Parts: sequence; C-alpha cells; structure tokens
Amino acid sequence: MWIVALALRRPYTFVVLALLLLILGPIVIFRTPTDIFPNIDIPVVSILWNYTGLNSQDMANRIVTLTERTLTTTVDNIEHSESQSLNGIAVVKVFFQPHANIEKAIAQITAISQTSVRGMPPGTTPPLIISYSASTTPNRRTNSVTAAIPDTAVNPGSGAPTRTATRTPPRPRTLLTR
Repeated sequence: MWIVALALRRPYTFVVLALLLLILGPIVIFRTPTDIFPNIDIPVVSILWNYTGLNSQDMANRIVTLTERTLTTTVDNIEHSESQSLNGIAVVKVFFQPHANIEKAIAQITAISQTSVRGMPPGTTPPLIISYSASTTPNRRTNSVTAAIPDTAVNPGSGAPTRTATRTPPRPRTLLTR
C-alpha cells in the first residue's frame, strides 16, 4: 500500500515515469536484435563419399579407413569421428573441440580429401563436405504410430519390403434431412 500512498502524494513523478516507459519502450524493442536462427556454433562436419558399385564392407575398408587415418593426422582440433558405411555411400562425421575454427577445418578436410582420392579405387570422386549450423539441423522429429501398418512397412530402410497397396478409407456418411 505504500506505493499507492506515494503515487497520491507525488502524481507528477509517476506521470513522468509512465511517459519515460512509453518513449523508451519502443526504442528498446526496435534496437534489440532478433534472429529466427541465431548463429550457434556447431563444431561438426560431415564428409559424404559416393562410389556406386562398392558394398558397405568395401566402402569401410577402402574409403572410410583411409579417410579417418588421414583426418586424424592432418586436421586440427578433432575431438572424435564417427562413420557409417552403406552400399555405395560412406558418411564420416568429424566432431571438433568447441573452440575450433570450422572454416579452417573445412579447408583442411577439403585439401586432404582431394589428395586422398588418388589412393582410392579408380573413378572415386571428391566427397561432399557439409558443415552443420542451426539452420541446417532439424529442430523437431516426428514419429507416427499406427496399428494398421507395422513399422517395418513404414520404414523402407529397415530391410523389409515396402507396402505398395493401401486401403482406401470408408466414405463419410451424410445425414439426409427431409
């Protein structure tokens, strides 16, 4: 109650404070920087190798092993790396220390990838190098669960045959009025 008593004793003080808030409020709002995707430093780079005709074991032995060995000796500030080999495709994720300069790391990865292509099977093309940022990483992952279709039929990468025929839903009934 003391603030009400103060406002009744000194009305001009509160009028000046209200005008000050009215003037400075929009100025502060317009000067505050906003961004949908702020610049978040994600120290991860992916290297995607593509060689049609090699199975996953050959991709791991002939491309991924050579890539990981050369990366660990030539690229600075590597924390760890992860790799996945599929038929004709190999993905090597390189995780860097939080203080690492990503542009420098991408330049080093590009340089060593260009030179390591010579030691790979004939016809190997240079890899696609992708740097992660806040605008390229997904911010939501949705899963759907149905009782009618099993998960192996929905996910074609699970090795199960995909379901081609679908059941048409029943037509909605209409209410006839007379």
